[in-house]
Amino acid sequence: MKKFVIIILTLLLSIFATGCSKDSKSKSSEDWSSNFVVWNKNMYNFTNETVLDVEESIGQVEKYSDNENIKTSKVFSNIYPEGTKIYKIKDISTDIAIAVGINDKYIKGSNSEKYGSN
Repeated sequence: MKKFVIIILTLLLSIFATGCSKDSKSKSSEDWSSNFVVWNKNMYNFTNETVLDVEESIGQVEKYSDNENIKTSKVFSNIYPEGTKIYKIKDISTDIAIAVGINDKYIKGSNSEKYGSN
């Protein structure tokens, strides 16, 4: 019975340890599973949430890429094409959210993390 308990505990410990480990490859896959824009070294995740009030344009998508191995310091997106305008949302800090202009509406992107941080 003691051996059985030790085997079960060892198995559970190894499963727990494997589940808690982080590597850069899994982090990259998590990043690229969402629609995002990287602006000002931050990753903003986009859904279909729209906003009504935006202020000035704060930039534009400079590079589109669906390649997870991209190395660029440009403003880029894995969903929006080059030239897509990026806006500050009225009364919301860009540390929290930004918007992109698509088809006469503004889509909100929420800041999720510094891009490339592991």
